[in-house]
Amino acid sequence: MSMRKNECDECIGRREVVLAGVTAPIWVPQAARSLAAQIAPSEPTPTESKPTVITVVYENNPGREDLMAQWGFACVIQGPEKTILFDTGGAGWVLLANMRTLNLDPKQIDAVVLSHIHSDHAGGLPSFSTQRTDIPVYMPVGFPAEFKSHTRSLGFELVEAEESKTICPGVLTTGTLGRGAIEEHGLCVNTAEGWVLITGCAHPGVTNLAARVKEITGGPIHLAMGGYHMPQEPKETIVAVMDRFEELGVIRSAPCHCSGEGARRRFKHRFKERCDLIGIGHVFTFGKA
Repeated sequence: MSMRKNECDECIGRREVVLAGVTAPIWVPQAARSLAAQIAPSEPTPTESKPTVITVVYENNPGREDLMAQWGFACVIQGPEKTILFDTGGAGWVLLANMRTLNLDPKQIDAVVLSHIHSDHAGGLPSFSTQRTDIPVYMPVGFPAEFKSHTRSLGFELVEAEESKTICPGVLTTGTLGRGAIEEHGLCVNTAEGWVLITGCAHPGVTNLAARVKEITGGPIHLAMGGYHMPQEPKETIVAVMDRFEELGVIRSAPCHCSGEGARRRFKHRFKERCDLIGIGHVFTFGKA
């Protein structure tokens, strides 16, 4: 039920930043507190003993009918040594309600990664804190001081990830990109099928984030999933991103959230079965139990 981007990369990234402001407001504590009031009760290697499962728990594109689709993004990563919540969506009560429907216990989350400061990615943290605290929250270095202070006051350990940070074996952040603009980092997860890049909005450019994953992991990228931030990009820019994905060896794509319907259609047309148009409740499973 629905509620209402070497040289080419940098160019694409700048285009994305220009568009960034129209997508989501900057997080502010007052808005977060309002959302909280709505609360409803060595080299990383993939985990071999059990599969890696990534579940989309907050997303504006429709999917499962028993879940609430709302503007924003969040997913839960299970299988590695730590269970990780990547982003928190905007409305915390929606995040928690969807997690409950998906049988995902917030108390089992071991770490939170916030991709960037926009409220549709960081706004659900206060509500989440009513269910789980005393765990690290990883964020880019440029988050406002007030947000950092508020995060600590909620009972979390703040980890500023300017460089790539290893969260547990096989899971690490990309390090902060977009300094001086909209700072953002992505998450790299090593699975039985290769590295997965998870992005929030990819304001610094999704190809820049993918290139960073190649740089820090040295391995192929099996999947790039999340927001690509191309809602108003012309065909030429979208084609340039797809070309760059091919150059970087990105095997699969799963654009969602702020990627834009035009970009999603073009990715699907070009990559066919190698592109998943994901929505709320989508589950990726890598490896066998």
